[in-house]
Amino acid sequence: MPEKKTPIIIGSDHAAYDLKEKVKALLMERGIDVEDAGCYNEDSVDYPDFGIKVASMVSAGKFERGILMCGTGIGMSMVANKFPHVRAALCTDLFSSIMSKRHNNSNILVLGARVVGDILALEIVKAWLETPFEGGRHQRRLDKFDRIDAAMTD
Repeated sequence: MPEKKTPIIIGSDHAAYDLKEKVKALLMERGIDVEDAGCYNEDSVDYPDFGIKVASMVSAGKFERGILMCGTGIGMSMVANKFPHVRAALCTDLFSSIMSKRHNNSNILVLGARVVGDILALEIVKAWLETPFEGGRHQRRLDKFDRIDAAMTD
């Protein structure tokens, strides 16, 4: 199955700024439009500000997918998963990246710049982009996520 070319919104804190720029270049090389939510340099910033920007856009349906990066990825994944309809997956290896899409249909990929090197990070992104969601029994499980989201917004 060919990878989707829908636009992707990305964001990072200062610790992952360099990696964000490399991920952005990879996406653009693949013909994917990129919305860069910041940060825009290595000056110290608060990661929740950028996690909120990206996750809120995915949650609202303005973007189907996003990528977030910080030093470990932990903070960004915690922030992103606060939003309804967001399934943010912190991935540190190819298998988790593939399975986060195949079984969980993750819509935000989270990377820890201080945990994975640049080469592995780019391979994780490629795997995430190229892996389709299997649906079937996995969709039934994701429907349960949607029921939680609906109950929390009532």
